[in-house]
Amino acid sequence: MNEQFKRRIAAGALIVAFFVTWEALCILLGVSDLVLPRPSQVFTTLFTRINVLWPHIVQTLMTTMVGFACGVSVGVIIGSVIGVSRTAYDTAYPLLIGFSSIPKVAVVPIFVLWFGSGTVPAILTAIVICFFPIVVNIATGLATTEPEQEDTLKALGASKFDILWNVGLPRTMPFFFAALKVAITYAFVGTVLSETVASNRGIGNVMMSASSNFDVPLVFAGLFILAGMGVTLYAIFSAIEGRVIGWATRKNEIAT
Repeated sequence: MNEQFKRRIAAGALIVAFFVTWEALCILLGVSDLVLPRPSQVFTTLFTRINVLWPHIVQTLMTTMVGFACGVSVGVIIGSVIGVSRTAYDTAYPLLIGFSSIPKVAVVPIFVLWFGSGTVPAILTAIVICFFPIVVNIATGLATTEPEQEDTLKALGASKFDILWNVGLPRTMPFFFAALKVAITYAFVGTVLSETVASNRGIGNVMMSASSNFDVPLVFAGLFILAGMGVTLYAIFSAIEGRVIGWATRKNEIAT
């Protein structure tokens, strides 16, 4: 049994212990399910209502992935421009920081005013909330590219695009994948935020409706679903990261 497998077993045991402790404390303290439902109640709700929840799960997942893909694309383009141009950096960075400082709940009504309620505001909210980490990390990766590598390629007659494609972008891959894992969780936040305000479908809408009906186990079921999707996508990107940029992984973290 290798060390990595032992760590996974220990982590799994701690997660199980967390839910067991939660269940036991709710029973021992007599906590009402209107305040904090037991994990067994939440999982029972998930099992008994999965047919009703499934269309909403698909809606939230698809909306999030579309917004995430668009946000990543926009973030890579803007980050690349900022990273290679000092003028663009000085111009765009203050604007981006100012925009990222605006609470995203404040922009949802604007999107609803422009595009109506439904899927489009949710996609746009996911885009605006997840693209900033991509921009920052891509720009940082390009800004920290070793000048010696650039000088060598310039001496060989490489253009700025050649330098960006062959040195800059590969150099940003560790930064890029770190940003992806953050951005995917942000994208879910944006989608659910919009669904609670301006949609009649999706997990966010389910949670809002359940809250108004005091169906707290269903609210927590929605939280569990969102957490499960977020963890799954995070794990997928981590696996892709290990395949693509294994060279950037510290030696003691490489699976053996």
